[in-house]
Amino acid sequence: MTADRTRVVMITGCSTGIGRALAEAFLEAGHRVVATARRPESITVLEGERGLILPLDVTDGESIETATAEALRWAGRIDILVNNAGYALVGPVSEIDLDDLRRQLETNVVGVVALTRAIVPQMAAQGGGCIVNIGSVSSLLATPFGGAYSASKAALHLLSDALRPEVRPFGINVVVVRAGAVATEFPVAAAKGLDRYRDPSSLYRDHVDAMEDRAAMSKNLAMSPADLAHRIVEKVTRANPPAVIKVGGGARLVPAVALLPKRALAWMLGRKFGLR
Repeated sequence: MTADRTRVVMITGCSTGIGRALAEAFLEAGHRVVATARRPESITVLEGERGLILPLDVTDGESIETATAEALRWAGRIDILVNNAGYALVGPVSEIDLDDLRRQLETNVVGVVALTRAIVPQMAAQGGGCIVNIGSVSSLLATPFGGAYSASKAALHLLSDALRPEVRPFGINVVVVRAGAVATEFPVAAAKGLDRYRDPSSLYRDHVDAMEDRAAMSKNLAMSPADLAHRIVEKVTRANPPAVIKVGGGARLVPAVALLPKRALAWMLGRKFGLR
């Protein structure tokens, strides 16, 4: 890490929501930002003397290699990597399309590991850095119709726990953001494709409204992306950042609910989602 307080930050998934807010917050704090997205034309406003815009698909190895090389050419180093790109797949586990499940895991889990693999050697060579993985309280509490997303975030949290001691000898910190509800377009994207379950052949044809409710759960007690981003920026730019940042609506309530006995939890969640 450099002696001054300015960081070079690379962020994935900056088109909207948390990623976009983080890019703006880091720039506002005086840092240099490499903002990436699959559709870079959607974030050209972030480009400038301290901002570089790059196309990046975290499920494409060639895209990762090209983006990291361009970032290093522009800045000479990457001090903070924020793995934010991701989405939520909603649907019943027993009927979920397997290709959709693979895409969920490729984006939310494998993509994070792929980008981390690309950045860690450079961070180790410069003597340190920080990897920030945007997780979710859903990693602690799987609800009906949210199993795929919860599984992806649980995997991300556990991979982060394993990574933390592995990279510590190289001066690299690993931070997991256990995000609660945030006011973004995430629920709208999550609800896409649910009409397939209205088909008469689906066991859950009478529960599509409940699936839509699951997709919209993050609207409850939601924090603004800007507030969440500023809290994250303040914490991850410390000399000794915390291992876990709990922020967003329900970030502390959900873990408490998750401690209920499994049968009681299943009954409660089944009742909430109309699964009598």
